[in-house]
Amino acid sequence: MTSPVPARRIAVSGTYCTGKTTTTIALAHLTGIPRTHARTMREILADALPGKRLEECSAPELIQLGIQRYTERAVHESRLAGGFLSDGSSLHEWVYGKVRVRAGIHPTDGYDATAAPPDFYEEVVDSMGAVLKRHARQAYDVFVHLPVEFGLVEDGHRPVSERFRRMSDELLRTSLDELAIPYHVVGGTIEERLATVVDIFGLPTRMSLAHAVDLAYEDTARTAALA
Repeated sequence: MTSPVPARRIAVSGTYCTGKTTTTIALAHLTGIPRTHARTMREILADALPGKRLEECSAPELIQLGIQRYTERAVHESRLAGGFLSDGSSLHEWVYGKVRVRAGIHPTDGYDATAAPPDFYEEVVDSMGAVLKRHARQAYDVFVHLPVEFGLVEDGHRPVSERFRRMSDELLRTSLDELAIPYHVVGGTIEERLATVVDIFGLPTRMSLAHAVDLAYEDTARTAALA
């Protein structure tokens, strides 16, 4: 009889379009560790502010969406006492709010100073950040950080830019350093990422890497079709 794998609370980190969702779904299929996540801002928006697009939201409305997303994330994590793979983390809500202070409330590659959020926004975001950072320190044992390797998907649902992604990636990593949360930077193809993560943590596998990736692509395609 093999010894059980120690419970681990692993957060998969990375900014927009780094493959967090596909990677965590594939890892969950591969290892059997449950995956947890919060709905995207776009999904939350449909319930919280029906009829609005993200780029139409004001700074207070974006804060509302961020709080809702964090609440969902914390509730889902609390139900998985035996460990989990988290698609993103509470740090993402903090980082995306903070970078919007620097890159504009709805950033594009052509920065427009008039798009800067109101003065109160950074103070509010920093106060939220204290809560979100404390949660990250308590809720996650380790991070797997996915660097920016793939292009930004132009799907009309991500009002961000390559500059925003670079700034977010840097702030995610410096925040992990600040909080002294251990993390591993893992790049490459999805299969290469899975192999690296399994090797780092000594995780059990219950199928081939290729099959886990195929299942992840099927899951993401099914979700996209329902959106």
